[in-house]
Amino acid sequence: MEGIKQVLKDKIDSKSFSIGIIGLGYVGLPLLLEFTRADVDVVGFDIDEKKIEKLRRGESYILHVESKEIEKHISKGNLYFTSDFSMLNRVDVIIICVPTPLTRYREPDLSFIENTAKTISQTLRKGQVVVLESTTYPGTTEELLIPILEEGSNLKAGTDFGVAFSPEREDPGRKDYKTRTIPKVIGGIDKDWTEITAGVYKYAIQETVQVSSPRVAEMTKLLENIYRCVNIALVNELKVLLDKMDINIWEVIKAANTKPFGFSPFYPGPGLGGHCIPIDPFYLTWKAREYRLNTRFIELAGEINTSMPDYVIRRIIKALSEQGKALKGAKILVLGVAYKKDIDDMRESPALTLIEMLIKEGAEVSYHDPHIPRIGGLRSHTLEMDSVELDMDKLGEYDLVLIAADHNVFPYNEIWDRAKLIVDTRGVYQDRDEGEGFIRA
Repeated sequence: MEGIKQVLKDKIDSKSFSIGIIGLGYVGLPLLLEFTRADVDVVGFDIDEKKIEKLRRGESYILHVESKEIEKHISKGNLYFTSDFSMLNRVDVIIICVPTPLTRYREPDLSFIENTAKTISQTLRKGQVVVLESTTYPGTTEELLIPILEEGSNLKAGTDFGVAFSPEREDPGRKDYKTRTIPKVIGGIDKDWTEITAGVYKYAIQETVQVSSPRVAEMTKLLENIYRCVNIALVNELKVLLDKMDINIWEVIKAANTKPFGFSPFYPGPGLGGHCIPIDPFYLTWKAREYRLNTRFIELAGEINTSMPDYVIRRIIKALSEQGKALKGAKILVLGVAYKKDIDDMRESPALTLIEMLIKEGAEVSYHDPHIPRIGGLRSHTLEMDSVELDMDKLGEYDLVLIAADHNVFPYNEIWDRAKLIVDTRGVYQDRDEGEGFIRA
C-alpha cells in the first residue's frame, strides 16, 4: 500500500480522520452516532433543512435514537450537521445513506444515488474514499456511482480516490442487535480500499466482513432480504390456505418451531413493509432481465406478499357481513400504521395501503399510533391524517378495530373487552378462537 492509500490509512489508524455521512434517516443517523461515540469527528449532511435544524438543537426525530446522545456529542465538538454540501471537501471518508425506492412501475429508482454522486463529484479530492450503503442491485457501485464521480471530478477511482460498498443492516426496534453489534460486510474496488474502508468501520462496528468486490457486497444484502421475502410469502400463502381449513397458523408455527434443527420461524402479516423487504427483490429481478433471465421464484413471492392487503380486506368484509354490516359506511379504527411493532417507521407500511383501500370502499377510517402522530408527505401515498386518541370508553363506537401493527403499548386485554369486532392481522390474539366479534386476517 502506497501513496494516497497509505496517507489515508495512517490517518485512520491514528484516528485523525473525519467522516461525512449523507442522509440522516433510519440508517445514517444511528451510524453517525456510533462513530461519534468512538470520538471520531463526523459531519452529518442532509438536504432536509428541517432535519438539520432539529439535529442542531439536539432533537431526534427517530424513536430509537435518543436526543441526549445527539446533544452530548454536539457539546463535545466532534459532531456537526449541515445542508452545505461544499463541506464534503473537508472530510476524509464520505458515506452515502440515501433511499433507493421503486418507481411506480416497480423498477429501481436510483435518482437519489445519482444526484448524491453528482454533488460529491463537485468537491471530490484526491485521498478521499466514498462508501455507498444504500441497498441496490449488483453492479451499481461500479456501473453507476464510479462513472459519475470520475466524470464530475476528473479523478480516477482506485488511483486518486477510493470506493466501496457496505450494505446497511439496520433493523429498527430490535433489542438484541444494534448498529454496533451487527457485522458489516465491505467490498471495495480493490483489496487495499476494502482494508482501508474496514479500518474506518472498525471504530463504529464490532466486526467487519471483507468480501472480494462491491458486487458481492451488493448481492449479499439482496440475498438476506430475498430470503426473508420468500419465507414470509410462504407463511402468508399458508395462512390463507389454513384459514380455509380452519387451522390456526400461529399454533402451527409455534409447534414447528420446537424442532431444534432445519426450521426457522417466519410469521404472516397484512403485507410487507419497511424500506428493504418489499423493495430489494425487485432490484434483482430488474437486473436479471439484462441477462435474459426471469427470477420466477422471487417474483412469485413478491406477488403473494403484495396481495395480502386484498386478503385482509376480504376478511374485513366477511367479519362485517357476519355482523349484518357493509364495508361502505362502516366506522373502522386502525391500530398501528408503522410497518412493524414498536417503531416509528411507516415506509411501505401495509397499514397505509389498507387505509387507502378502506377509504376507497367507502369506510370511515381513523387510526391510532402513538409512535406516528401524523401521516403525510409520503412518496407513495397521498394520505393526510392525524392519529386519534385511543379512548376505551368510545371504542365501542367503532364497527371494527383492525390491528395492523402490534405495538406493545396497546392495552390488548381492554381492547378485547371493549371492541365490538376485531380483525387481527398480527397474531396478537393467536391463542383465542375465532368467533363472534373476532377474526384473523
